Amino acid sequence: MDLTRVALMALVLALAGCGTKEPSSAIVQSQASTAIYHIGPLDGLEIFVWRMQELSRGVTVRPDGRISMPLIDDLTATGKTPTQLARDIEAQLSKYVQDPTVTVIVSGFHGPFSQQVRIVGEATDPQAIPYQANMTVLDVMIAVHGLTKFAAGNRAELVRTINGKEAVIPVRIDDLIKDGDIDANVPVEPGDVLIIPQAWF
Repeated sequence: MDLTRVALMALVLALAGCGTKEPSSAIVQSQASTAIYHIGPLDGLEIFVWRMQELSRGVTVRPDGRISMPLIDDLTATGKTPTQLARDIEAQLSKYVQDPTVTVIVSGFHGPFSQQVRIVGEATDPQAIPYQANMTVLDVMIAVHGLTKFAAGNRAELVRTINGKEAVIPVRIDDLIKDGDIDANVPVEPGDVLIIPQAWF
């Protein structure tokens, strides 16, 4: 057997060994999530009605989850995708306009509560942020401008609801931010709550 065959066999065996590693439950959950955006309260929407400029306009979803526009007083928007909302607007406008064609574009993102990620505790700017596809703890830390000097980053926890049950995922934020440990960059899911405790002195 020549050296080339030996090298190829070694490479195949090495790749096979890498493939047996089980992914963490957090990563599995992340891969299973969908990236479809659902409209939430306070989202900014651009509504275009084809060939009817007088009906096209920008609106903001009210806190009650509804929108108003010409010929439509109150229409529920929250929880719908932009496409679903466009079809609902077309159905309402069809009472007054023949074959309306509507496009809805989200211009300001907040998202429904179920699609937000909440950060509480010792973050520099604790807040609720809209979930984005493939979001990780590092993305969250950038959004909240890092940790306070009193934070115990390695004792942080992600609280996640899975199949109606609450699960707690440990997060090592100090290792991620200060040491650059990429293995600590845990995927984040819509509805997650990141809790960052205060350090004990």
